[in-house]
Amino acid sequence: MTYDEKIEKAETIISQLEQAEAISMDVYKRLAAEATSLLKQCKDELTAINADNSPT
Repeated sequence: MTYDEKIEKAETIISQLEQAEAISMDVYKRLAAEATSLLKQCKDELTAINADNSPT
């Protein structure tokens, strides 16, 4: 999954969570964990890019 796809999927999940009146707590927790994981992967990619571009 590309960086952009991860961001898009995380945004979709976050939108679902914001309108989460009709979902169970188990589903809410699973979706929140998935969004958190996707955003962490994106952060890790950005951190790696920053590290690669840092002057040594």
